[in-house]
Amino acid sequence: MRYRRFGRTQLPMPVFSCGGMRYQFSWQDVSPSTIPEENQRNLEATIRRAVELGINHIETARGYGTSEVQLGKILPRLPREKLIVQTKVGPRPTAKEFRETLETSLRNLRLDYIDLLGIHGINLPEHLEQVLRPRGCLEVAREFQAAGKIRFIGFSTHGSLEVIRQAIASDVFDYVNLHWYYINQQNWPAILDAQARDMGVFIISPADKGGMLYKPPQRLVELCAPLSPMLFNDLFCLSHPQVHTLSIGAARPSDFDEHLKALDLLDQAEEILPPILAQLEQAAIERLGEDWYRTWHQGLPDYRHTPAEVNIPVILWLWNLAQAYDLLDYARMRYNLLGNGGHWFPGANAAQVKHLDLAPSLQNSPHRQKIPQILQAAHDLLSGTPQQRLSQSSG
Repeated sequence: MRYRRFGRTQLPMPVFSCGGMRYQFSWQDVSPSTIPEENQRNLEATIRRAVELGINHIETARGYGTSEVQLGKILPRLPREKLIVQTKVGPRPTAKEFRETLETSLRNLRLDYIDLLGIHGINLPEHLEQVLRPRGCLEVAREFQAAGKIRFIGFSTHGSLEVIRQAIASDVFDYVNLHWYYINQQNWPAILDAQARDMGVFIISPADKGGMLYKPPQRLVELCAPLSPMLFNDLFCLSHPQVHTLSIGAARPSDFDEHLKALDLLDQAEEILPPILAQLEQAAIERLGEDWYRTWHQGLPDYRHTPAEVNIPVILWLWNLAQAYDLLDYARMRYNLLGNGGHWFPGANAAQVKHLDLAPSLQNSPHRQKIPQILQAAHDLLSGTPQQRLSQSSG
């Protein structure tokens, strides 16, 4: 395993972390007695495999259903000094609610302390306000920190770049969990902000949200050769020293195997990556046209300033991925979350685009004339069964 200094925490962080949202029994809290032994055995085997590999950062959240409770059955049996344990608790409107939720997390994990607490899902300005205001969530977290129950405090986010940068600029957090990978690099300025403040940088879900790379389309397989798409994405992310760790949402012990191949290739990344990056760019230009490829994102409105809150930047991004790389399954999965993802994936799809006057919203776009037609084409291609976030699913 390779390790990187996790910012101001000084923790030696493995470049891969074991994320806790795939191996648990249920996304809802259930009685521990109803958790099947087979599921618990698989979870414990996954954790033991991670630790054997040197992936000693075990990461979960209060919002991951039975994950914390199930980890509480295995983590106390492992050498505590060798583990970096993180859980995440969402901001709450009152300090009392946040305190109660945090106490539940710590009780579930059955540990004397956790190394990392993430304020989970600072996605909107009001979430950040709930955390930072006097007698807010951060004050509660600091009390637990002073009592030795928490070592370091960070935040996770699916929010806009603006919100992420505001949270980092507050300079009260030791680290950040955020999205950034080859197909979505818009948060890079936030990573540079985090580096400037010596914060740890944890990349959320690069294999799943980074394109469902565990089942890539043939076109992407060919474009990423001689690497697999998953291995390419890992190497792309880790070739940037500002990135400290990538989350592997392992559902079984074998889910680490493909990622581990990146370790032997890291020192060769400067030779391996450029030809693949050039292939990917050229393939996108051939399908999309160079002008669109270079400028599609310019002058687009935030969904909050668009009729019916149509999330034009996200829809066009998904259209591009489907067209350029045949990432159709991924684009459909994400597209059908629009309207159902809440603040985790906000805005609406393009179902009503024929009935909307988007001209005022698109006045700053060089492609304002053709974007409505592309939005309609994207809806025709991508629409289907409405999707829910995993944490909204039952069972």
